[in-house]
Amino acid sequence: MRAILFPGQGSQYVGMGSDFYERFDSVKTVFKTVDKTLGFALSNIILNGPEKELKLTQNTQPAIMTIGVSIFNVLKQQFDLNLNESRFFAGHSLGEYTALVCAGSLTIERAAYLLHERGKAMQQSAPPGQGAMTAVLGMTISEVEKEISLLPKKEICEIANDNSDGQVVVSGTKAVI
Repeated sequence: MRAILFPGQGSQYVGMGSDFYERFDSVKTVFKTVDKTLGFALSNIILNGPEKELKLTQNTQPAIMTIGVSIFNVLKQQFDLNLNESRFFAGHSLGEYTALVCAGSLTIERAAYLLHERGKAMQQSAPPGQGAMTAVLGMTISEVEKEISLLPKKEICEIANDNSDGQVVVSGTKAVI
């Protein structure tokens, strides 16, 4: 049995995927499709930065999906790996969108659009520089909820993602996170 797992936010860096971009036309095609869908050159931000632009959630999320789909396609097309025979496609947090695209359940255009909009909504949920997220390791969701309930009521801290037993992501104001 084979499972394919895609990464989530936090794995991004300027220049990610550049080796694939330089070597494979299929990667250039994926980048071009995403750029056209979004109406701006996300590919330039991915490959050249600046890091500040790539770290904007509205760019980070479609960028990570773009790289995941690109690598998946290279493995299928260039190395003849029949990855679509895998039993499971999964993603860590936003990696779920990459999994849906690679499994054929969502188009790359739709995923790029949705992730860009999702990222914008996340960015707008807190004033610039005021919000933060972190993964809490080694605690159950119940334990994290209990800790949050101990915070002063004026502080904003919420569970953003229950990634797995022992990994819960919280978000809120930078000071409390």
